[in-house]
Amino acid sequence: MSNLDELRSAVRGRVLLPGDDGFEPAVQPWNAAVPQPAAAVVAAADADDVAALVRYARRAGVPVAAQPSGHGASGDVDGAVLLRTGRLDEVRVDAATRIARVGAGVTWGRVQEEASRHGLTGLPGSSPVVSVTGYTLGGGVGWFSRAHGWAADSVTAFEVVGGDGEPARVTADSDPELFWALRGGGGDYALVTATEFRLHPAPALYGGQMLWPMERSREVLDVFREVTAGAPAELTVWTGLLSFPGADPVIAVHATYLGEGAGEAGPGLLRPFDAIEGRLDDSRAVLPVHELGTITNEPTDPSPGLTRGELLTALDDTVVDTLLAEPIAPLLGVQLRHAGGALARPSDSPHGALTEPYILYFFGVPVSPEVTEGVVARRGALLEALGSYVAGRKPYTFLGAGERAADAFGAESLARLRAVKRARDPEGVFRSNFPVGKD
Repeated sequence: MSNLDELRSAVRGRVLLPGDDGFEPAVQPWNAAVPQPAAAVVAAADADDVAALVRYARRAGVPVAAQPSGHGASGDVDGAVLLRTGRLDEVRVDAATRIARVGAGVTWGRVQEEASRHGLTGLPGSSPVVSVTGYTLGGGVGWFSRAHGWAADSVTAFEVVGGDGEPARVTADSDPELFWALRGGGGDYALVTATEFRLHPAPALYGGQMLWPMERSREVLDVFREVTAGAPAELTVWTGLLSFPGADPVIAVHATYLGEGAGEAGPGLLRPFDAIEGRLDDSRAVLPVHELGTITNEPTDPSPGLTRGELLTALDDTVVDTLLAEPIAPLLGVQLRHAGGALARPSDSPHGALTEPYILYFFGVPVSPEVTEGVVARRGALLEALGSYVAGRKPYTFLGAGERAADAFGAESLARLRAVKRARDPEGVFRSNFPVGKD
């Protein structure tokens, strides 16, 4: 990069360059296994500072890659300025209109804290430390998506800085093409500084975790299939095979029920699991909606991981046999998430309807080259054995290192997204985690 001194004077936020104290932790993404060869890191002071950075980047001919929390990083930031938006931390909830307005640095945990005071909820994923903006730009599939669809479907407006460095408010009426692209097409078209979205009623939440020894896995998966086959939209159930070093392998079930009478309806719908003997743990209870993250208790600090997400066209005996044929190690987890419900309805978003009924998710930790090789091999063997049950596309937020935007979108949507990119960012100022222009 040239004119680094000019970058320091162009913005009011903190600028870190390679070799500066604090650069390495600042440039690290959430997944510490993903290298990020960025040329600089800027922690913007506010939305005006974001605009100043974009104007600088346009003059200097360098791209800007925004990562509010570092989730979903692909490592495609070579030579780019990495933008952190943690100081854009406004959270405003209008209970009367059920509209939230949040800055680009706000995480779902903060939104849920505020929304729950009014008996409302957003549509978060499983972790409270994921940013609202990054999650929503990728579409957003979470616990309450079966009831209310993609998180992006609830967006009413974006505050953005365009490729010309000028701020704008984007709605379905003011700029329908850009609004469409930002609702699930990634962040390749403008820098979002704030997001406004509809909240949904949260009269009561029931949920928690159940654990069994791996020996019960076939029984658990059979019941999982039974329960999800007839589940109402208010109920979401996930299950996972878990194999952690030094511990006996187990199978977990995580569930939520959001709606009136959750304390009665939830247990009733999940009762078939109660017939499975040998349960090791059961944390199910009526919960405040802001404690949603306690259900899976995912780590809240960055760590290395090898992940892969896929969509499954069915969950029949063949799929179950394939998943249980051999131990999952050295993978730590193989998870199945029930989709369907509102996600399968038509959606005017880049991904469109998610008609596949299940999401398959793999997780491993690259503690050594040998383990890394083993994780990749075990994952590959499972996918090969599943064959045509793997749909061949996936939500944008489930893309991982080495994958492309084309793996998330159909040909028509991808062409439309690329047209928006050419029209709104012809100089290539913005670089998302998975750029739509890359083949």
